[in-house]
Amino acid sequence: MDPVVIVGAGPVGAAAAILLAQRGVPCLLLDRHPTPYPLPRAVHVDDEVMRILQELGIAAGFAAVSRPGLGLRLLDGRHRVMAEFRRDPAPGPHGWPQANMFDQPDLERLLRARVAELPLIEFRGGVTVTGVTSTSVTLDDGTTIAASAVLGCDGANSTVRTLIGATLEDLGFEERWLVVDGVTGRDLDAWGGVHQVCDPRRAATFMQLGPRRYRWEFRLHDGESDLDVPALLTPWLAGTPVTVVRAAQYTFRARIASTWHRGRVFLLGDAAHQTPPFIGQGLGAGLRDAHNLAWKLATGSPALLESYQRERKPHAKAQIRLAVVAGWAMTGGQDRAAAVRRVVLGAVWRLPGLKGLALRSTSPPLKGVGRGRRGGTLAPQPAVVWQGRTVPLDEALGDGWALLCRSGVLMKHGGARVIVVTPEFDPSGVLRRWMGRRRAVLLRPDRVVAGLNDWTPVAE
Repeated sequence: MDPVVIVGAGPVGAAAAILLAQRGVPCLLLDRHPTPYPLPRAVHVDDEVMRILQELGIAAGFAAVSRPGLGLRLLDGRHRVMAEFRRDPAPGPHGWPQANMFDQPDLERLLRARVAELPLIEFRGGVTVTGVTSTSVTLDDGTTIAASAVLGCDGANSTVRTLIGATLEDLGFEERWLVVDGVTGRDLDAWGGVHQVCDPRRAATFMQLGPRRYRWEFRLHDGESDLDVPALLTPWLAGTPVTVVRAAQYTFRARIASTWHRGRVFLLGDAAHQTPPFIGQGLGAGLRDAHNLAWKLATGSPALLESYQRERKPHAKAQIRLAVVAGWAMTGGQDRAAAVRRVVLGAVWRLPGLKGLALRSTSPPLKGVGRGRRGGTLAPQPAVVWQGRTVPLDEALGDGWALLCRSGVLMKHGGARVIVVTPEFDPSGVLRRWMGRRRAVLLRPDRVVAGLNDWTPVAE
């Protein structure tokens, strides 16, 4: 069997390889660099994405090097709090904290260690891809590698995207920001959530990633280039010494690829979509791509593979648009009306109901999946009792389809693991309340609701 060739061994490419290998699919993981990129980039994943890390087998290790985010504060230009949205650091409906802050090199080390554990994954670093088809990849030395499929996980400047002729649609956002990562001599006396400075003169973001590890982001105005980094950091440090690990300018964009696949060549992560960072879903969107595609590739079903773009593109586009709206609202824009919007913003954020919107971690449902209000949504993950042990629900569900049935009624559905949701199985009652009066709920391998009450009862 020819391997799935994955171009790009960053978090999305490594995750795709792990998910496929765990399902018995051999993978060849290629990257231009022999070792992981050493500097911080992504800093946040939500609880839905934590379930993907759980399936990858690295959630426990990740929890040890990450910290729960405590919510969001909106500050004015003098760092006075305009609004605060606190988040409970305890596990949420998916079994993990709803916001998790981390340093990307820590995640990359965990992923590479997991890749090395799986014999079905071969990694080759220091290679450049120059050509792709649905059945092969060509390297810069002229070597051609046979492939059962090709995954382009090679970032915003994706070679694979160019090779399949995909273009990028601009969703109307482009700003330059200076991103600074630093390690301080002691922990700063700062609240443990994200601080967003809503000041058109210098919009900024500040957050703690781990013990003595912090990130600052400062929006650049047109024509600005070199900034005085120590002067920018001074208001936050209160005299504490800091070692700058990285200070780099980035252009935050909102873009999405015109097509996400040609034949059996697929785009994932930044190769398929790029989002401003204001809702912290950049890396999460790429990991959702890998999670959506891997189980479909493992089945070999052409119909399922066709559903990848149909499901993921609208979902990613909706999150990008939400990030754009949040960015304009929180940073205030750069025109003369920005000062007025800042005053209005301080009042608007205090309106009832906006707290839930600001802290919402639930992603939009996948379109065209299942029926009714729950179709296309992700099932919760409470702790359940399975085979005499208390485990997260996903461990009981296995890696395939699963059918949750109400107590006292067994349903049948070919190929699915059937689980009767009794009080003994579901001691917290979370699943039973979520199911409501439904007799059964069919879950796909990615834990998305595929159907409700569509099966015939059989005698127990």
